Order: sequence, then structure tokens, then C-alpha cells
Amino acid sequence: EVQLVESGGGLVQPGGSLRLSCAASGFTFSDNGISWVRQAPGAGLEWLSGINSAGGYTNYADSVKGRFTISRDNAKNIVFLQMNSLKPEDTAVYYCAAAQRSWPVPQAVSEYAYWGQGTQVTVSS
Repeated sequence: EVQLVESGGGLVQPGGSLRLSCAASGFTFSDNGISWVRQAPGAGLEWLSGINSAGGYTNYADSVKGRFTISRDNAKNIVFLQMNSLKPEDTAVYYCAAAQRSWPVPQAVSEYAYWGQGTQVTVSS
């Protein structure tokens, strides 16, 4: 059974940082690209960032480019999202999703079959 489990969310002040983790199991992790996607209150799903299976290629949405960094540790089956300079508009539930190919990872969220349960990030003073 494919499982993706996010952790690391919480409450942070504007300008602060958080690091999210996505622990994967039930599939050959090193074969798949992984993305982070978020859903703000009252909004749709927004693709944020993706990384290829080996970790050598990454891409980012304009809304987070320069502030967020995606990385992965294939030895531990974990993908990370380092989030810096957080803004109130980053408040959302953050999900990781496994692509069915290494690269390029889809930016269309409808193309992802496997999702985690999400972790809440709240940016507020």
C-alpha cells in the first residue's frame, strides 16, 4: 500500500521558517518524482514544487521561488520542503504527492494518484 505522511507543519510568525517532511512507503521511492501542493482556505489546490527521482532536478511555482527549497533523501524515503520568509498568504494545508514518472513532475494536480493526508501551516502574528 502506497503511503505518504507529511509532518512539520505548525504556527509560525511572518518571516519565519518551517521544514516539512514527507515520508513515503509502499512503492519504489527512488523511481518517482515528488511534488508539494497546498490548499489555502477557500481555494483550490496549488502546485508548488517538484523534484525528480534522483533529486537532481527541481522546479518551483513563481509564488514560492526563492523562498522554498525542495530536497529528498532516497536512503530514508523522505522528501523535504524548506520554507523561509513565510507570509500570511502561505497559510494552507500542505500535501506531498507522488508522480508516476521521474521527470518532469506534473504541475497539474489531477495527474497525481498518490497523496498524503496533509499538514497544516499557519502563518500569523
